[in-house]
Order: sequence, then structure tokens, then C-alpha cells
Amino acid sequence: MLFAFDDTQCRSLAETHGTPCFAYSGAVAEAQFRALRDVLPGRVRLAYAVKANPHPGLLARFASLGASFDCASIGELGRVEALNLEPGRTFFAGPGKREAELQKALAMGVRIQAEGFEDLARIDALVDRETAVNLRVHPAFDVSEGNRIIGGSGPSAFGIDEEDVPALLARAAQLRHVRIRGLHVFAASNQRDAAKLKTIHGAVLDLAKRLHEQHGLTFEQIDLGGGLGIPYAPEQAPLDLAAFGQGLSDLLGRHAWYKGELILEPGRFLAGPCGVYLARVVRIKESRGTRFAILEGGINHLIRPLLTGEPFPVKAVGQGEGAAAHTLAGPLCTSLDRLGEVRLPELKAGDLLAFGSTGAYGLNEGMTHFLSHPVPPEIWVG
Repeated sequence: MLFAFDDTQCRSLAETHGTPCFAYSGAVAEAQFRALRDVLPGRVRLAYAVKANPHPGLLARFASLGASFDCASIGELGRVEALNLEPGRTFFAGPGKREAELQKALAMGVRIQAEGFEDLARIDALVDRETAVNLRVHPAFDVSEGNRIIGGSGPSAFGIDEEDVPALLARAAQLRHVRIRGLHVFAASNQRDAAKLKTIHGAVLDLAKRLHEQHGLTFEQIDLGGGLGIPYAPEQAPLDLAAFGQGLSDLLGRHAWYKGELILEPGRFLAGPCGVYLARVVRIKESRGTRFAILEGGINHLIRPLLTGEPFPVKAVGQGEGAAAHTLAGPLCTSLDRLGEVRLPELKAGDLLAFGSTGAYGLNEGMTHFLSHPVPPEIWVG
């Protein structure tokens, strides 16, 4: 599903709330969660990645369905804290945790994903009882296929390099309270191939087995990270959920030594399809053979196309198919403000465009403060 709302709904939302705006469908978000949950083995826990979209309505909907939550800042911890969840349903990751953030996480009963010895030592100093943490490892294997978001097997700001784990464990053995009881590896991003995800997750479990056998680590949790992808164009096939679930079952069968739970941190997969961004054309400009459609919003609201080169799907509301080439530009005073090159009906000022699959990495990732444009409203529907 590329668009959570049809043309009639998009027009109604634009007329009622003005443009630009974001709208999210609770029904679509819930359907995504249930569809994924239904194919997973019982030992797999879903921890929604709050960074994808921290909208309170979305968090509450997922919480009501039994989701756990993956946070990466004190602000995200605060949003999850407002849900009044029992301890153990929240994880805290990030390469630059400050002491105040660690204190907040510990007070909430959050499972911390330690990035290195510094995290372990500071946690040890903050607690007076045995405290289990997960260790994030940057693996030596490279399954990223050049993905610039997660990087490959080269240098990384995330986690402890796999080859440095033995030295870290020797130092960690001297700590009084902290105990490594889980492994965290994030090795995929927007991957829609179930077979490739099985390969990635298999490599993580193989790493866990090596750490278990060579260093005696006992894991209660193995966090496989996120990376479950969604289509952004009609020709892109969605993730085969049945094959994905079967792949995890196969891996658990292959790794009978492991008795704990697996954690998945989907963000985009759960939230992406539920959102649309609505914006009108302000003006059309012809420049040296290029037709620009200049919109009310650009990378101040949707920066992901600039970061990844992968545009969100877009349609001209109420105008059907079209073959006119347009470069979609935003209102910012920079030539970087581009939302993609598309073929649509010949646009004019006032036309309404809908960008689909913007429920993840939409407004919360945009350059909202640049030029001080008003922040568009976010509407929760259903």
C-alpha cells in the first residue's frame, strides 16, 4: 500500500486542516503490526523504533497491541514513559548516551544497549544491584550491500568492533554490577528480500554462538535490529511476510543452543504505510528545459529523498495518471531542496499533491527549523 488515504479522503483532509499537513491512519498502522506479529515465532518480540515516527497517537496504538519500544534519546524515552508501560518493554540505544539519559533509562527499568566499555562503566557506577545490559557489536561481516544509512564492515561510530570484544569482556569482568546478557546487531535498512534478511539474521546468530562458545556469554536476548523494508514504487515487491517468519523459525531451529528471545526493531515497516503528506503547488517555473513545480514544503518536511536518493511515492490528487516531467522543489533557499523528478499530469498552481508512505521518516526527520517556516500539523485518523 503506497497511499493510506484515497483521493476523496486526501481532499477532505486538505480542506479541513489546510496544507501542508501530515495525516496518519491508525487502522493501517494496526494492520501492519498485526500482519507482522502473526507470522513471527512466539519467541520474537516487536520493539517499535520510535525514531521512525514518535507521534503520541502512533505510540499509544502500538502499545495497546503489546509492542515494546526502541528509543535512542532522552526525548524518545520521555514519550514512551508517558505510556505508563511496565518495566522491560523499552530498550535504549545510541552511540552518545549522556549520564542524564542513562539515569533516566535506569529509573524507567529500560534495557540499555551498551555501545562500548564507557556505557558499561557508567552504568556500573549508577546502580547498586546486578543490572543486565545488551552489548551492541559492530560485526566483521558486511551484509549492507553499500547501504549508506547503516554502513558496512568498515569503521563505525556504532557498537564495539567484533575483534575488540575479547578485550572489552576482560575489562567488563572487573565491574561490580553490570552483566552482559544480550547481543545487539543492526545490519539492515529497508530490506524487502526475505532471503537476504534470513542471511543477515543468520550471521547475527552465528556471531552470538561464537561469543557464547568462545567467551561463555549467556544471552537472554539477541536483538536483530530493524531494517524491514516497504515499497516506495508500484514496481517494488513488498516483503514476503510468510517467508520472513519462516526464515526466523528456521534459524531458531538451527540454533537450538539459544533459549532466549529475539528482538526486532521495525520502524519504517510498521509506521511508513500509515502516513501521507499533503502539499499544494505554489508556482510552476520553466528553466532551461526543466519544469519545476515549487511546493509549500520540501526538505524541511521530507528530507529522506535527499539523504537516500529514494523519493516517496507521489500523486496529483484527483488527476489520475500523467506523463509530464516535473522536478519537485520546495520553498527553501537552497538548491538542495528537491523532492524528486516525477511524471505527473501537467501541474499548475493550487494543485494538491499527496506523498505516500510518509508515516516513517517524515516530519520528524525534516529540516523544520531552517527558514522558520510554520511546522505542518499532524492529523491522527482512526
